[in-house]
Amino acid sequence: MKKSLLSVALGFAALGAFNAQANLDQHVKNVEQQVIEWRRDFHQNPELGNRETRTAGIVAKHLKSLGMQVQTDIAYTGVVGILKGAKPGPTVMLRADMDALPVTEKTDVPFKSTKTTNFRGVDVGIMHACGHDTHVAMLMGAAEVLANMKDELHGNIMFVFQPAEEGAPLGEEGGAELMLKEGIFKKYKPDVAFGLHITSSLHTGKIGYRSGPFMASADRFEITVHGRQAHGSAPWTGVDPIAAAAQIVTGVNHIVSRQVNITKEPAIVSFGKIAGGVRNNIIPEEVEMVGTIRNFDMDNRAQIFENIKTTATHIAKSSGATADVHIHEGYPVTVNNPELTAQMLPSLEKAAGKQNVQEMGKITGAEDFSFYALEIPSVFVFLGGTPDDQDLKTVASNHSPYFYADESSFKVGTKALSQLAVDYLNSHK
Repeated sequence: MKKSLLSVALGFAALGAFNAQANLDQHVKNVEQQVIEWRRDFHQNPELGNRETRTAGIVAKHLKSLGMQVQTDIAYTGVVGILKGAKPGPTVMLRADMDALPVTEKTDVPFKSTKTTNFRGVDVGIMHACGHDTHVAMLMGAAEVLANMKDELHGNIMFVFQPAEEGAPLGEEGGAELMLKEGIFKKYKPDVAFGLHITSSLHTGKIGYRSGPFMASADRFEITVHGRQAHGSAPWTGVDPIAAAAQIVTGVNHIVSRQVNITKEPAIVSFGKIAGGVRNNIIPEEVEMVGTIRNFDMDNRAQIFENIKTTATHIAKSSGATADVHIHEGYPVTVNNPELTAQMLPSLEKAAGKQNVQEMGKITGAEDFSFYALEIPSVFVFLGGTPDDQDLKTVASNHSPYFYADESSFKVGTKALSQLAVDYLNSHK
């Protein structure tokens, strides 16, 4: 008798889970066309970081129409919506970034951007060349899906629409770091965070993930070498900062190859610009050098910072010059919490199909979602947006003026965001 009752109970539980999944699938299907329309609208009307006023207004109006508690004007244009489930439980955060890039679009889609701006003194177009328009549209779609399921939710969902992921304008703060500084985690206190980014490096509908360090930290360094100007025919009468700068390039390049334990995690130090002098026969007063640092370990990161300072100043001193070194800390390493990644992998497989979910290698690009992941357990994944008939080796990459995101991938992204939230909350019944 007891066994029979247990079997019946298990049967009802299985039926309930099946019905809940069927409801989610149907809601995703219902909103798919609207997600495409939202995306096309955002694509035609891109806005740069901290200036996403129109985008944020559309987002806030949609979240309010779903009955959410909505806060606007966070970190300039950020929007947070809170969906309260019918039953008690934890809070899941879902995040999308809203900003576009100063890129002149060269695609031939009918909804291409023709917007222009003056960016740092250069007239240029504005384009969603990294797919943030798709992120906003998919998260708006997930918000509608989850609002329709709120009576089944064991907890709350925090929707974060973030400005300036690509960086704030000169002289301004922005992005995830500023949203945290303005207190969104203190006010809403999410337990976990999930984020998704579309990419041209995967075919449509594929999802890529990685446990642990996934995307690199990104930091900028500036080195100014001060010498003493002299005639090029008599270098001994001055101090040559160009010669010192050349030695600094060699010395800094030895940091990764000789001073950092790269069996722990890989690292990169690259110079992007060296400028000094105005004429062939004048040894200049100074040379300016700028570059980037990428790595996957926060301790290695600190060591590289210190080694660059030591190397540059000591090499300059050995030449009779001096060197000022400034390191501008950017985005930390994006780390996916290993336990949470393992827990949510089945959810990704439900969203895309097990055969379409794959582990990716480390990515030397950076993401300011990393700031959230420093605060709470988080998982960040990639969604493929390149049609199957295109070669991943030759397709236009993110940030290209030819970047294109296949619209048929949006239903997978919308479902993935929804599935992650529902499954995490249901695991805490």
